[in-house]
Amino acid sequence: MSTKYQSEVLIVGGGIAGITAAIELLNFGKKVLILDRDEEANFGGLARESFGGMFFVDTPHQRKSGIKDNPELAFEDWCSVAQFGKEDVWPKKWAKTYVYQSTPKVYHWLRKQGISFFPVVHWVERGLFTPGNSVPRFHMVWGTGLELTNVLVNRLLKHDKAATHLTVKFKHKVEDITITNGKVTGVTGVVEPEQTRFSATANQTIIATGGMGGNLQKVRENWYKPWGTPPETILNGAHKFALGDMHDAVAKAKGAVTHLDKNWPYAAGVHHPRPKREGHGLSLVPPKSALWLDYTGKRFGPIPLITAFDTRYTVEQICKQEKKYSWQILNMKIAYKEFAISGAESNKAMRDKSWLGFLKTILFGNKELVHDMIDNCMDFVTADTLDELVSKMNALAGTDDVKLKHVTDAVKKYDDQISRGPKFYNDDQLRRIAHTRRYKGDKVRTCKFQKILDPKAGKLIAIREFILSRKTLGGIQTNLDCQVLDTQGNAMEGLWAVGEVAGFGGGGMHGIGTLEGTFLGGCVLTGRVAGHAIAGKKLIEEN
Repeated sequence: MSTKYQSEVLIVGGGIAGITAAIELLNFGKKVLILDRDEEANFGGLARESFGGMFFVDTPHQRKSGIKDNPELAFEDWCSVAQFGKEDVWPKKWAKTYVYQSTPKVYHWLRKQGISFFPVVHWVERGLFTPGNSVPRFHMVWGTGLELTNVLVNRLLKHDKAATHLTVKFKHKVEDITITNGKVTGVTGVVEPEQTRFSATANQTIIATGGMGGNLQKVRENWYKPWGTPPETILNGAHKFALGDMHDAVAKAKGAVTHLDKNWPYAAGVHHPRPKREGHGLSLVPPKSALWLDYTGKRFGPIPLITAFDTRYTVEQICKQEKKYSWQILNMKIAYKEFAISGAESNKAMRDKSWLGFLKTILFGNKELVHDMIDNCMDFVTADTLDELVSKMNALAGTDDVKLKHVTDAVKKYDDQISRGPKFYNDDQLRRIAHTRRYKGDKVRTCKFQKILDPKAGKLIAIREFILSRKTLGGIQTNLDCQVLDTQGNAMEGLWAVGEVAGFGGGGMHGIGTLEGTFLGGCVLTGRVAGHAIAGKKLIEEN
């Protein structure tokens, strides 16, 4: 027996994009049905686990900090990183739309919903060989992504039309799209774990199921070819149901799905000490004062790897190696000052909106987090000497790949540079540390030229780091109303896509790279656009 549902608008997926679309549709008096595969406790998707950073341009936060920004500069930076091709018409249109509309249509809208942002704007993806973010644009939600999710879920469930116009069903796995007389009229699937069938019909269907980063087989199948073969170990930093199944369903229905090889993995993934899914990984914010070494213990070069400048370049360099993982070498002093993990779970003070806790972390370091990872994460080893450290690194890897000479040479040359004094620094990592410390958002979190072999800096630490699957930059191709386009470039009647499943707009608005903070913002913007368009309204006029 099959359960049947009917609504004006059907939304497949209960993440931030789907929730935002639902809020807007309720505002216009539309009846909405949300089908989500996860449990009710996880309503909101991967955003619940996220750090909550969001890319905005020329905001009051920036102006208050004396940051001069404008959409023209931001779009120039975006295109520098995206490297759009001539065929990327819709991705580039969506990129321009996001850059120009992120502040009026996302930042100010979220502020009205009750979201607040940390007063210091962070500066990430500054660029290495080509421009990245020319100025700081990374606005952090005070309360992390968990607060963002809770606020929007609360807005949805307590909407004055929710009782009569909103239905949410969990543990519903959508498998196929239904097409009647050339129009998309709904979906079919199964209720888990019972595996009973259901069907849902609607005038309009929105796909909002996220990317495919949780399906490591698909990640490998769509691995970016210039990076060679996929790493032997890829950790999962995506949602457990970000499986790419709705990409397949849309493609089966003759919808256009593009750029699935344009993934956005991270270079510094470690095994979660308390995993919640297979291969569960955490994304470290790599300490700037740590030395980044290849699998043999050689320092990456001639340009050393350092976070906050070019994530894609870092991934590329690691993937050029025979064994595609890396190590970072540091000491306890560096760890206490700089070590961090991206996400709500690992940033308790910010997640819980505790100013006292946050200030204690800045002043004294996040010692609780450091020791938790040292004690419980399989990828951390500590020692008193380099000889002992290298021995433990090889024991952990189960090889003799790490050479003591490589590690000793890297550490000695780096420490010797620091001994000469700032006037004589000729090491690119030290120059970049000096650059980052000139900005207040980084100075308090970055050591002042800290040696590795400093007897006063505590034990040595080595962290084994793997490539971590996270975001899918490609996806279902859409026009500027979020209507899904077919393989001939025509809008498919009755079908829409928002958020990561749509490549955050147009099937890949980031091109091959991103300025960061544009994922949550892209979900909110596309959700709002789709909600308005289905109601016959225009949120944004084409630039």
